[in-house]
Amino acid sequence: MGAAPPGPPGDAVAPAEPAGPSRDAAAPAGPPYDAVVLAGGLARRLGGEDKPGVSVGGLTLVERVVAAVPGAGRLIVVGPRRPGLPRAEFVREHPPGGGPVPALRAGLTRSRAPWVALLAADLPFLLPEHVTALLSAAQGRRGAVLVDDGGREQWLTGVWRAETLSRALAGYGGRSLYGLLGPLDPARLALPVGDGGLVPWFDCDTIDDVRDARRLTPRGVAEPSSGPHAAADRERP
Repeated sequence: MGAAPPGPPGDAVAPAEPAGPSRDAAAPAGPPYDAVVLAGGLARRLGGEDKPGVSVGGLTLVERVVAAVPGAGRLIVVGPRRPGLPRAEFVREHPPGGGPVPALRAGLTRSRAPWVALLAADLPFLLPEHVTALLSAAQGRRGAVLVDDGGREQWLTGVWRAETLSRALAGYGGRSLYGLLGPLDPARLALPVGDGGLVPWFDCDTIDDVRDARRLTPRGVAEPSSGPHAAADRERP
């Protein structure tokens, strides 16, 4: 994950005032939505590790993403069945590891709500308030997508009208998520960096990203002494 230059991201919608969201907050009110969390793939830049199962602050990455969608009517996890997610409906893309477009197609077959939150399973600092902000920004549009501080769309951090996604998938034969979602012209939402430098769009693609996520995890949250990358973490002060 490369660093992005600071600056206002073009025509992105910005929240009226910065917030310091908490994972302990109750599920905010908003339009009915389901969540499709993409938790498959091979994580080649993590040496083939099970990226959604990597622990940050005592929770796996996928558990942290799931905690950001407490208001979802259905929680649909595309990937292998895993413990710790009692609400989840698991489904596999075809072929397994085929990429985000087949994964979205598989997940959408289980969705029933008018809106869908489409999320990667490696977003350690995503919070319920961020999803609520995306839903608000999407009203009157086909969807909304988070943009980073360089104005780049984060296609795996967004919300969409389910009907719009279904129509787009029906006529799409490509493999690029940008090719599928870009033409839908979503609202582009810029969010402030949270307390302690917690970046809503930060994703864990590499071992260094995992180390950074653990370093930024609020103090007082226990980190396991074993598991993926624990030895690598101990090498860094």
